[in-house]
Amino acid sequence: MKRFLFVSPHPDDVELGAGGLILKLKQSKYKVFVVDLTTGEPTPFGSKKRREREVEKATRVLKIDERVNLKLENRYLFDSKEARILLAEKIREFKPHFLFSPYFEDAHPDHISCAKIVEGARFYAKYTRVNLKGKPYYPFYLFYYFCIHLRILPKITFLIDISQQFKEKLRAIKCYRSQFIDNPKNRFVFDYLKTNNRFLGKLIHSQFAEAFYCKEIIKLNDFSSLL
Repeated sequence: MKRFLFVSPHPDDVELGAGGLILKLKQSKYKVFVVDLTTGEPTPFGSKKRREREVEKATRVLKIDERVNLKLENRYLFDSKEARILLAEKIREFKPHFLFSPYFEDAHPDHISCAKIVEGARFYAKYTRVNLKGKPYYPFYLFYYFCIHLRILPKITFLIDISQQFKEKLRAIKCYRSQFIDNPKNRFVFDYLKTNNRFLGKLIHSQFAEAFYCKEIIKLNDFSSLL
């Protein structure tokens, strides 16, 4: 049984960038785990308790097997030894075959730090003779999803067809009412996702798609993997 671990700087980022893929993976009966590094609070219309309820609702929609929060500092997330160790221990616990991080180029400092923490924790998790919980483990694949605030055209390695999952992806994001409905400045997100995911879908002749990036070479045993 393949296992997938998604790391999110704040609750809702993973839904925005990879919610469709998570739904698709769960429909195929794979194990999916999410680690949120911060609570995402404070925000203009949110609160700690309200955000917790929103996370619970979105997690149920996506059918995630287990979701944990490391409770690092929102807005001031920093790539530190302590943060890497906390995440490395979760990597050892969940033992994912595939590890996902937000894209490393962004305007939001928390997203940049999250990517650095994931990369560092991935390596820390395989250390021997160190004071870390669990046994050494190294996820072979590290992929990046997109929930960026920077106005760029990011590098894309592959696209995943989420045409059948798109409506449920939006339903999961709407669970974060304090972020995307009550806050009028963020209501554009739903139109943005419809436009962006539809554009990506057109590139692979599907209705909707999500994009992912990999820094490393991806192994194919034969061309049947692409057919």
